[in-house]
Amino acid sequence: MKQKTFLISGFIASLFLAGVVSFYASSQPDGLEKVAQDIGFIDSAQDHVNADGVLADYGVKGIKNERISTGTAGAIGVLATGALSTGLFMLIRRKSGSRK
Repeated sequence: MKQKTFLISGFIASLFLAGVVSFYASSQPDGLEKVAQDIGFIDSAQDHVNADGVLADYGVKGIKNERISTGTAGAIGVLATGALSTGLFMLIRRKSGSRK
């Protein structure tokens, strides 16, 4: 029971951080972008294939409010990561034959 409570608490904390606190993250360029600016090749950068995707640029396409868009994208990321990792862990557990 302690393990389940710990996992649920961690999941809720992750949702809070991704959905609320992520809006207050630094707006400064990330490491690669900063190096590109410093060295001078930022102008030659091209958008990647998913630049027009639904979750591109740390937001949800179609949501005008930046705070809600960023929080929703973060929450979607946490939920997707949680679902994928849970599925993989369950698959690995079944293959190894250990059940509790």
